[in-house]
Amino acid sequence: MGAKLASRYLLLRPLGSGGMGTVWLARDEILDREVAIKEMRIPKDIGEQERAELLARVMREAEVMARLRHPAIVAVHDVLMEDGRPWIVMERLHGRNLDDELAAHGPQSSVRVARTGVRLLEALTAAHAHDVQHRDVKPGNVFLTNDDRVVLTDFGIARSPDQSTLTGESQVIGTPGFIAPERLSGERGGPASDLWSLGVTLSTALEGVPPYGGSPADAIRATLTQDPPPPRVAGPLASLLRWLMARAPEARPDAETTLRLLRQIADGESPHITAPQTVRRRPRRWTRAVLAAAAATVATVTVVVWTMEKPAPAAKPVSPVFHQAVDLCGVLPAGQVTKLLGAPADGRDADEGGCQWTISGAGLDLSPITDSDTPDPWSLTVESAHTLYLALERQQKSSLREGSWIWYEIGVDNKQATVRSAPRVVADVGDEAFSWNSANVRGQARMSAITFRLGNLVATLTYADLDSDSADALRQGAVEMARSAVAELRSLG
Repeated sequence: MGAKLASRYLLLRPLGSGGMGTVWLARDEILDREVAIKEMRIPKDIGEQERAELLARVMREAEVMARLRHPAIVAVHDVLMEDGRPWIVMERLHGRNLDDELAAHGPQSSVRVARTGVRLLEALTAAHAHDVQHRDVKPGNVFLTNDDRVVLTDFGIARSPDQSTLTGESQVIGTPGFIAPERLSGERGGPASDLWSLGVTLSTALEGVPPYGGSPADAIRATLTQDPPPPRVAGPLASLLRWLMARAPEARPDAETTLRLLRQIADGESPHITAPQTVRRRPRRWTRAVLAAAAATVATVTVVVWTMEKPAPAAKPVSPVFHQAVDLCGVLPAGQVTKLLGAPADGRDADEGGCQWTISGAGLDLSPITDSDTPDPWSLTVESAHTLYLALERQQKSSLREGSWIWYEIGVDNKQATVRSAPRVVADVGDEAFSWNSANVRGQARMSAITFRLGNLVATLTYADLDSDSADALRQGAVEMARSAVAELRSLG
């Protein structure tokens, strides 16, 4: 059994760690709920003044976050001092950060990035309304939950405009490549600086790589001396992001304009975006000495996560058009099925031409889907398959989240109540795909499903494991199996 804090919080296991400390999964034994607790790591070799400053910074983070009550801002429940170290008790989030999502799946669509931007800007607007600036907006501080929330985390270096930084006015705090130019050049910055960082974060999600790459020193030099590179992805979102990343704060759109345009793009609209002509400040002439000094600030910059440059994604192969049924029991490798389920399982024919692989407590199901006008799922056209896919996605978004399920072959032999997550777009599974998870009424994840379209075929792959309560693990297992099925179907089409 783990240690207990304040006779209340039982530490279960680490969720992650970084240069500033460790985040623990814990149980609040009074309220009987899981929480995340951030333990600050304090170096042993620092002086008393530095220690006091570090402790004050952590306490400020807790104070700032506790005042900011918003669905897109991680909630703080409590703050403790135990064994001379601060511990911040926060809501437990299930999912992963945007950095990890991009590393796993690459660039995201304009609509998806715009939806993320709407939620982040709503969070920033709430923070700015309390005179709080985040100052470290980046993919590593954007958390994507399994129930379709976008949450802005880590207000550890946030401050109000009337506060001086605890680490000294001469130091730059943030992450190279995501710090606004005016802050790098020694100005205090303001809400427009957070909007610049938001633009860089969303540009990274859209392009797959940050605008200012390379080493931290390279990113600082480029931010100070270069406009962001032209986007590889065209469209209104790219134009809006370049506007947000204007070098002069007064040349950027305000939060209200940005939010309105992001919402239009998130709804599938294509607003015409032309940045107004603004009197630009005279560019500062940067000498080698000044640039060297700026690069030297890397030593005082908090670098938590840095997204390294990745090559452009390869073009997708042409999708097949199926003219006859395919035996779906032959599209998943037996070794991969055994590894996922934990035991060998032969594929057995299921309803409507599908296939199931089941053992006690776990199973896979791959089933084709058709519309009411086409009895044979293999007889859809590419156009009708696309229409069917969109209808299924809309249905998942709008239908009730509560339901029930039964799967006799894996041991669910009576109806059990479930709560379904909102659908999420999945990259690189066929031509288009979305996923969702189902959990029991206690919040334990039990099943993940991927609905995908490949050419004129629409199908759903379902993966259930009664011994797993990790929604992310279930989703990853389903995604991996769906990708394997798509690869084999491409070779057969």
